Amino acid sequence: MLLLLLGIIVLHVAVLVLLFVSTIVSQWLVVDGRTMDLWQNCSISSPDSIQHCSLSSTNEWLQSVQATMILSVIFSVLSLFLFFCQLFTLTKGGRFYITGVFQILAGLCVMSAASIYTVRHPEWYSNSNSSYGFAYILAWVSFPLALLSGVVYVILRKRE
Repeated sequence: MLLLLLGIIVLHVAVLVLLFVSTIVSQWLVVDGRTMDLWQNCSISSPDSIQHCSLSSTNEWLQSVQATMILSVIFSVLSLFLFFCQLFTLTKGGRFYITGVFQILAGLCVMSAASIYTVRHPEWYSNSNSSYGFAYILAWVSFPLALLSGVVYVILRKRE
């Protein structure tokens, strides 16, 4: 049982790290040496090799992506906190419903953010040489892991 509990905590922390990295790192879109993320657009000037950054545009869809990514991180942190609280206060045989619901909400928020970004990013920057960066891919990877973690929490029963 202790090994299962440790595995669940490791999975949850891995999801949390993926969410933090995908929200913060400037690699959602890569275009000819320029990186774009949810917060700023950066480019490297050739002669100086200096990185110049400007704030992202104020599109409503980009703000909704920012908000849902932040919500996913908040829900996941709250879920981890609630798990530890329930671990010590839940009666024997009880299920971790609240923890699971918050983790599933985190997964749905990151899915919504990545979906909106996928559909709307051509409006923001349309170039045939553009490709998705690793932070965007991490956001999509964290989605099924967060859902899996949430389902495991809902199924999990507390034992002595």
